Amino acid sequence: MTLRLQDKKEIVAEFAKVASMAHSAVAADPSGLTVAKLNELRANGRKQDVHIQVIRNTLAALAVEGTAFECMKEAFVGPMILGFSLNEPGAVARLFRDFAKQNDKMTIKVVSIGGQVYDASKLEAVAKLPTRDEAISLLMAVMKAPIAKFVRTLVQPHTKLVRTIDAVRLQKEAVQ
Repeated sequence: MTLRLQDKKEIVAEFAKVASMAHSAVAADPSGLTVAKLNELRANGRKQDVHIQVIRNTLAALAVEGTAFECMKEAFVGPMILGFSLNEPGAVARLFRDFAKQNDKMTIKVVSIGGQVYDASKLEAVAKLPTRDEAISLLMAVMKAPIAKFVRTLVQPHTKLVRTIDAVRLQKEAVQ
């Protein structure tokens, strides 16, 4: 199906808007996947706030110009499906990793995060990035640790005194 110039401009504008808001992206080769499987991938992506789109390589290259994903342009060769993570950097990598495990026909081409492009071997590392809630809980644990240690240090002399008095009491009871 041929697209009119106006349709192409709209596709590029919409795709550029998504790319400018995204935290990370994954490009994969969906050759051999059925439409039902691609629809399943898109449905799972919507649940995880991941934008997935099959787009022509030339239009994708135009859309990512001026964004952090411009570095991916060299990978836009052959059949391709692009996924952009809108909330968490690791969401799109987890989605594509899990889907590729179930569907061996899909192969990951590149992963991009923070303006850097990585080959498919880095997909697992990006997928293991903590979610937003996990990152906040880790940060809170790190911030809480010094305060907790300070409180334990303050309480230690009183605790030691109580243990000493209790030991003396037990010793006197044992003598009687």
